[in-house]
Amino acid sequence: MIWPPDQPPQLGAHQSADGTSFAVFAGAADRVELCLFDTGDLDGSSEQRIILRDRIHGVWFTHLPGVGPGQRYGYRVHGPWRPEAGHRHNPAKLLLDPYGGAVDGDLIWRPEVFGHSVGPDMRGPLDVRDDRNSAPYVPRSVVIDRDFDWEGDDQEWIPRTASLVYEAHVRGLTMAHPEVPRELRGTYAGLASPPMLEHLARIGVTTIELMPIHAFTNELHLARTGRRNYWGYNTMSFFAPHPSFAAARDPQGVIDEVKAMVRTLHRHGFEVILDVVYNHTAEQGRDGATFCWRGLDSAAYYRLDERGNDIDVTGCGNTIDMRHPRVCQLVLDSLRYWVNDFHVDGFRFDLAPALARGKYHDFDPGHPFLVALRTDPVLSQVKLIAEPWDIGVHGWRTGQFPPPFSEWNDRFRDAIRTFWLPDVAAQPHQGHGIRELSTRIAGSQDLFGHEDRGTTSSVNYVASHDGFTLADATMYNTKHNLANGEFNRDGNNDNRTWNHGVEGPTTDEAINVLRRRSIRNLLATTLLATGMPMIGAGDELGRTQRGNNNAYCQDNEMSWLDWDLQPWQDDLISTTSHLMALRQAYRVLRQSTFFPFHPRPGDGLADVFWYGRYGEPMTSVSWEDPRCRVLQMLLVGEDMEAHSLLLLFQGKHDSEEVTLPPLEDDAQGYSLLWDSAWARPTGPGRPIPAGSTVEVPAASMRVYLVS
Repeated sequence: MIWPPDQPPQLGAHQSADGTSFAVFAGAADRVELCLFDTGDLDGSSEQRIILRDRIHGVWFTHLPGVGPGQRYGYRVHGPWRPEAGHRHNPAKLLLDPYGGAVDGDLIWRPEVFGHSVGPDMRGPLDVRDDRNSAPYVPRSVVIDRDFDWEGDDQEWIPRTASLVYEAHVRGLTMAHPEVPRELRGTYAGLASPPMLEHLARIGVTTIELMPIHAFTNELHLARTGRRNYWGYNTMSFFAPHPSFAAARDPQGVIDEVKAMVRTLHRHGFEVILDVVYNHTAEQGRDGATFCWRGLDSAAYYRLDERGNDIDVTGCGNTIDMRHPRVCQLVLDSLRYWVNDFHVDGFRFDLAPALARGKYHDFDPGHPFLVALRTDPVLSQVKLIAEPWDIGVHGWRTGQFPPPFSEWNDRFRDAIRTFWLPDVAAQPHQGHGIRELSTRIAGSQDLFGHEDRGTTSSVNYVASHDGFTLADATMYNTKHNLANGEFNRDGNNDNRTWNHGVEGPTTDEAINVLRRRSIRNLLATTLLATGMPMIGAGDELGRTQRGNNNAYCQDNEMSWLDWDLQPWQDDLISTTSHLMALRQAYRVLRQSTFFPFHPRPGDGLADVFWYGRYGEPMTSVSWEDPRCRVLQMLLVGEDMEAHSLLLLFQGKHDSEEVTLPPLEDDAQGYSLLWDSAWARPTGPGRPIPAGSTVEVPAASMRVYLVS
């Protein structure tokens, strides 16, 4: 492509036949220097500085003949040092390219990496510029070769109604897997290895949601205590993959390994979506380091107040300012890069409201960024999932993102945990009745029934990386986060969990039986509810984090999946597989539109009818009765030319006699397909007549086929 001479060139480093073009945005700078380094130069002794003399609309650029892939580089930016106005230019600090496709090295926490003057304790006056050279202690960007043999990769898009999202951590998934080759454990290649492919296929996964793989670094407080950022929500580059997740050691090899992972997963029928953190960066607050955006143009990249202080709605010290066109462009270009160059199938946006706060900092569902995502010919065609909250004022926005966004549904999580884990004495939550349960398992129309949104706007989940694992929700009443070094102050205090009488692991088999049944109840409700289900990696194994509900800094056996499975864990895997097979086999479980309030014959939609313990239609009185703990959901698929199912929820602490609902056709009855009282799937059972009374064990769920 020939770039118009009066327009700035494409940002980043782009190679051509005779060399590489470099372009970077630094709108308030007086001078920008491109710095080249030899491979392996750790102390910066080989640095060569080239003044960028071309500038258009705040973009500085040049073309260097003879420079190609593998070249290490960075920038130094001269300009005003006016912290009160948000300007923190400091040419002593080497800066990453925000568009750099790879990074070499990591941030070493030393006083030199701060733009302002600090002492050995990393503290100092924020308005005094520091003139020490940071090059020996910060990473470099790397020019990469974007060519890759995709071998005809043409992954088909999987409908949301048929999707099972599996939230996984690249490192934690395979670090302890004995069948994955040792050199591949904890890597992109290990994730795509045969043992993992076999497991994912067995449980019915369709869509793998990877926790952050953008290059990230450790926070200062973790480095001081010898801990590491494990989760990765501390982004250092929006374009470069995280190097330590690769078996390859060279930057180009990291790029190619990620692409090979996606190619292999696609070949086996799996989608790949990325958990992306565009709401803040690893530079943190203005008392943090300067290694990229802050040194380029802090006033443009970050949301600041009138005194140059960060407006923090993320809890991480800063907030990316999506009101600025160049910043919005950066995020959109990054997203398109991951789709076009890495063939990923979608994104989950961490703290998404922070990306859509407008001029006056309020959330705006019509924000230009959201409009761009909805209309972009590339990005509008992939899965877009919002985490619909941040910590700013009015930050909870579940149900308020525009189509085609899906959203993590925290209301589903809380309602399902509240129903199945009702330790009323310890946690007297409101809403133990069944109205909230019915609303959530029917697709949460109260949240998503606007703007022609459908049921798959709701990502149904009861456990994720953030909070207790599924098994821990049945083992602990309170969080146990002392290992994080924050005196158990971190992590959520409202967890809706129940330990079944004993805190933590126990040898009491009677309690273990009840806990495992509760796990199956939670899994089944998630996988069979109307909407798009998501489970956390390892929840199908009964994975525990020893009660830690905020294991962000636990890069160890606490967070890694333990593949040394006991028989009950293999049973749980079989249960997960069976439940997902039920979802795929019966269309009434994959309703894309909300159930009609007034069913009409021949409308082509599944209908839903609600019944109580005695097989009687629910009334306004029973809906509001907090003592009502039995609910029957009859999904009628006749208008869809599909089978009908009955989902029975029995939430009492004792067994209960339940009368199955009547059916219009007297010749029809019910066949038991699955019972959460089963440690391992058996069935189907023999047909029994409609209107029969059956004894249902305490705290259990059943699925019947209308036959």
